[in-house]
Amino acid sequence: MSVLEFVEQWANKDSVKDNGEDDDDDGESVLYLKDWHFVKEYPDYTAYKTPPLFSDDWLNMYLDHYQMHEDRESFQKYDQISCSDYRFVYMGGKGSWTPLHADVFRSYSWSANVCGRKRWLFLPPSQSHLVYDRYMKNCVYNIFEEVNETKFPGFKETTWLECTQEPGDIIFVPSGWHHQVYNLEDTISINHNWLNAYNLSCVWELLWKDYKDTEESIEDIRHISDDFEALCQRNLAANTGMNLNDFFIFMSRFALGNLVLQEALNPCSSAMAQNLALNLSTIKIMMVKMISAGGVTAKDVYLDLRETLEDPQFLRFCRDMGRTYTMIHKEEDSKVLFPEEFLHKIMGFADQKMQICSPNDLVEMIDRYSTCSSNPVA
Repeated sequence: MSVLEFVEQWANKDSVKDNGEDDDDDGESVLYLKDWHFVKEYPDYTAYKTPPLFSDDWLNMYLDHYQMHEDRESFQKYDQISCSDYRFVYMGGKGSWTPLHADVFRSYSWSANVCGRKRWLFLPPSQSHLVYDRYMKNCVYNIFEEVNETKFPGFKETTWLECTQEPGDIIFVPSGWHHQVYNLEDTISINHNWLNAYNLSCVWELLWKDYKDTEESIEDIRHISDDFEALCQRNLAANTGMNLNDFFIFMSRFALGNLVLQEALNPCSSAMAQNLALNLSTIKIMMVKMISAGGVTAKDVYLDLRETLEDPQFLRFCRDMGRTYTMIHKEEDSKVLFPEEFLHKIMGFADQKMQICSPNDLVEMIDRYSTCSSNPVA
């Protein structure tokens, strides 16, 4: 069904009945338009601006310039449709709802009601295990219906936070909070998933857990697989939306972009400089965790420093990142340049690597720049 067909049916209340799973007060099923990539489909139509409080959004900032999956042949269709960005419009009739879930990548999310009212129920991460079965594989689907206590023995111990979202209200959902949402009226909302330095550890923890689960689930074919690790990475990307190689390249490009912006700043202790230093410090911590985890490789995936710094696409990425942070911190926009002196700072001497091929390489690059910079990384 196209968006136009959905809107036409919604405009005609008598024909909004469908064979879906969302019910109104009369027990009839209603349609719900979810995860519509409105911004990506209409990039020149600025219907709204992200509130400054939520603008430090690494995820969508990155996806505006790069695909999530480096293995484009395997994930081209999935990447274009499902991972083009994480900015959505939801349109649902009264009685439509979303099942219990925690957000993708354990990201933050914010949801703004354009019109209509929503009922939200939240469960803190400390109680998330109570809505899963004994094997921590299956989650309760609908808390508004009777829950099978044999299958979900901990559910009766849950304590929920509840609120009603009015038109014009914005709800912030922290990382790892399970939630279920019910539309009390015909509702249109804008929803973004996002991540940054403050919840990056949650993203890594989920990614590593899902990687180990993926590895375990196909362990029985390890000895007959031509490339068991590549198979694990493909399955991880399909199930989680990102694999370890994707995360590594994402962090590498974002770190390099932050170094470029640091170089463009005058030496100072400005809020923006501190923000960039925090970003780099957090990325370094994540790379150290990847190294400590063991078995994390970036086979056939690497970042060539000189090629990247000379790539117009990367330059646009840096400029957009710069505009975002200058807007957040209300500072003057700095001109992004790549002087040869800067290349030497991050590449080191001629015998140093010009490619980032592993988490250890990225840590070394951040440390090398920090020792030469007037804006050091903590």
